[in-house]
Amino acid sequence: MNGVRTIQAGKYNTLLASALKEYDEFKAPEWVFFVKSGHGKKRPIDDENFWYNRTASILRQIYLRGSVGVERLRTRYGNKNDRGKQPPHFSKSSGKILRLILQQGESAEILTKATDGKAKGRILTEKGKKLLEGIKE
Repeated sequence: MNGVRTIQAGKYNTLLASALKEYDEFKAPEWVFFVKSGHGKKRPIDDENFWYNRTASILRQIYLRGSVGVERLRTRYGNKNDRGKQPPHFSKSSGKILRLILQQGESAEILTKATDGKAKGRILTEKGKKLLEGIKE
């Protein structure tokens, strides 16, 4: 049985994030700690491992769902926007961060664009599936 479904999601993402640090293609851009991860956030990103954790989470989502695009990921990582006295409102997350992670996954040959007519977005390659299934507790 592979570890993607059997290991708890938070623990699995931490293990995968540490494995992704070995790849040269996955590097956080210098601007990532000066921007917010979405419209609903109040403060910029302060976690130094944010890029690897988010990349691991995205790769796990793609493994579980099959194919995932930027808009679905924006909705997945969105949050409630606190608007003061007005009721909270859902806001999608930033698309640039997600798009750049997907592009880095393509350059590492872990992801590829879906080519069949049904699926849209990115899918895992055989190398990507082997990486995700190779993570053990």
